[in-house]
Amino acid sequence: MSHAPDPEMLAKTETLIEALPYLQRYAGKTFVVKYGGHAMGNADLARDFAQDIVLLKAIGISPVVVHGGGPQIGALLKRLGIESRFVDGLRVTDAATAEIAEMVLSGSINKELVAWIEKAGGRAAGISGKDAGLVRARKVTRTTRDPDSAIEQVVDLGFVGEPESVDRTIIDTLTAAGIVPVIAPVAVGADGHTYNINADTMAGHIAAALGASRLFLLTDIAGVMSKDKELLSDLTPADIATLIADGTITGGMIPKLETCVTAVESGVDAAVIIDGRIGHAMLLEIFTNRGAGTLVRK
Repeated sequence: MSHAPDPEMLAKTETLIEALPYLQRYAGKTFVVKYGGHAMGNADLARDFAQDIVLLKAIGISPVVVHGGGPQIGALLKRLGIESRFVDGLRVTDAATAEIAEMVLSGSINKELVAWIEKAGGRAAGISGKDAGLVRARKVTRTTRDPDSAIEQVVDLGFVGEPESVDRTIIDTLTAAGIVPVIAPVAVGADGHTYNINADTMAGHIAAALGASRLFLLTDIAGVMSKDKELLSDLTPADIATLIADGTITGGMIPKLETCVTAVESGVDAAVIIDGRIGHAMLLEIFTNRGAGTLVRK
């Protein structure tokens, strides 16, 4: 007597079959994932994220993780009674702040993320841009316009940098050994100073240097929204320029999308902004027909 198959089991097999063309397409490819925002402070989401990374590695994709830590740095500075000032979303970083930022980024956050990946059954190693000359930084300055006099002023952001060059050797070495690199956005400049780098920017430059198939930026929103609050699931660099010009894209989303555009113009196949507040959002984006965020490609 034959039993009808369990509908739940059938649904699972259908899910696997739906994923098959994507599994075939991405085997052997590199994915760079910027992990940050709300997902970092939530144990359930951190566990889901770590499982996603371990699954990608198990099916022959090479994931490389770059993490942020703005809220955690802010919390420690507050506890220590150090004030923070921001210009265009970048924290003005004096020597004391830079030291604390490195402690938080290369210390507690980096090792916690490594531990989550290990707990999910993977192997990970925490490094920063300083290790094996991975990233050479250069100092960032910003010009701001005085609203009253319209005079442009150069603002010194202190020890805030951006990647000048990337040497991928240590990433290739770890990846070949079956180890997921987990990278803190800190690097040394030619002047010997340590610079704090925006994690999105760091991830974009690393993705370009690796010729990654995908750059994922995990954020605290569903993706890029139209003025009618509809998710814009596919954008080109030209679309993005138009949406910034007409005020649809504003605030902190502008630098994220600029990172996406720079990455795809530097050879990354596509960059995706996804909602890190949704469990396994990355798997939904990669392995289902409908995806789960905003995809940017040329």
